[in-house]
Amino acid sequence: MSITKPGERKLQILQALAGMLENPKGEKITTAALAAKIDVSEATLYRHFASKAQMFEGLIEFIETTIFGLINQISQQHKDGIQQVHSISLMLLSFAERNPGMTRVLIGDALVNEDERLQARMNQIMDRIELAYKQALRQAGVQGQIAEAEVAIRANLLTSFVLGRWQRYAKTGFKASPTESAPAQITILL
Repeated sequence: MSITKPGERKLQILQALAGMLENPKGEKITTAALAAKIDVSEATLYRHFASKAQMFEGLIEFIETTIFGLINQISQQHKDGIQQVHSISLMLLSFAERNPGMTRVLIGDALVNEDERLQARMNQIMDRIELAYKQALRQAGVQGQIAEAEVAIRANLLTSFVLGRWQRYAKTGFKASPTESAPAQITILL
């Protein structure tokens, strides 16, 4: 019997859940299947998480922390508003490409039969992404790169573009790369 350090098992559970979400068929994930995948009992899962919803919350927290940490870095590294928008867009698409299971959480597919507050939380994340676009586009407006009156419209368009690319990636069984032709498409959108 191997001894795991505190927090390791929790991480192992979340990694296994994310891995199971990479299944292109998108079948409903049960705690029994998740426990079997990492060779533990369901009781072990429930020692670390009170519910399956809490497991998904763990994935959502990872997504949120990662994405907004990277958006903050981009905002600090690039003072040019249009460059910020390009970098944020490519980061969001690359994140999905590197994390197919997380993409199913981002688009809400993995949350369909789960607690509705999880989808509400993902909707808040999408609102925050749109807000990040607005901030970068306001910067571009101040810099004379775009009309300031277009900030909200462009932010919504870019958010919809990213969401659409994520959706297509998941719906094609992770075959249609979200980053393919993305730099040129983002340039056209701007």
